[in-house]
Order: sequence, then C-alpha cells, then structure tokens
Amino acid sequence: MEKVRIDEIDRRIDVSTDQRPLTKALGASDLALNYYELAPGDSPAYGYHKHERQEEVFYLQQGEMTFETEAGEVVLEGGEAIRFGPGEYQRGVNTGSERAVLLAVGAPQDGGDVEILRECPECGDRTPTTVELAADREGKITRCLACGTETGYFE
Repeated sequence: MEKVRIDEIDRRIDVSTDQRPLTKALGASDLALNYYELAPGDSPAYGYHKHERQEEVFYLQQGEMTFETEAGEVVLEGGEAIRFGPGEYQRGVNTGSERAVLLAVGAPQDGGDVEILRECPECGDRTPTTVELAADREGKITRCLACGTETGYFE
C-alpha cells in the first residue's frame, strides 16, 4: 500500500496550470495516474492526440471541460467521467470560468507511441508534433515534424 498527499508531489513542467504525476509516488506499475488543476483555457494535453495502446479515463472533480473528439465535442461537468480507447484522438480544454480539477488514469502504463497534432502556422494545418525540453530548460516546446516550426511553449 502507498499513500500520498497530492500537494507534496512536485509539479511537472507541462501544459497545465498544475500537474502532479502520481504514478511513481504511488508505486503503480500497470497504470499511469495524473492529477491536474487547469485554469480556464488550459488543457492537460499538448494537442489533439491518441495513444497507440493506452486507454484513458478522465474524472472531472470540479469545473467544466470540453473534449474535442473524432465524433465532435463532448462537454464534461464536475462529477462526470469520460473514457477513450487506444487509438482514439482527443483533447480536453477547461471551457469553464473557474479552475477545473481533473484526475487522469491511463492503462497500460506504457501506452506505446503517442501521436500529437497541433496547428502549424507555416504548414497552415494541424500536423504531427514533437515535444522537447526548451533551451532555457525552464519549459517545453512543441515543434512541427513536417517543417520544424515551434508551435508552442509551456512552463
């Protein structure tokens, strides 16, 4: 058994206002577990994405989020959960006016390849993207795989 306090886990440099990776802290070996606090407009993901082998379940404790999916937009309110199977594209955004609190569970822990799509101003389309540590080592950047243009910076 492992027990942790979320506020004692170091924040990870990521796209969200506050992300706490719980997987290692709890000693989980078969699933990935992350806690997020998202300001209005924030997302727990770098872009519209899919996992090769991992299914994901998101439980929204409080707030409102809209998930972009292949089937259209789905609104999630506090107390609701949503599941995505392996290979399903999705991206959630806090579309409410207050902070959203979200718990994300993914299994298996090693979900295989992840394909992330972001808008590239040079290509004029949503293109496959890579995520890398920024030169200042204070944040991460996303870069278009087609042309190399930086498409985002996250602290």
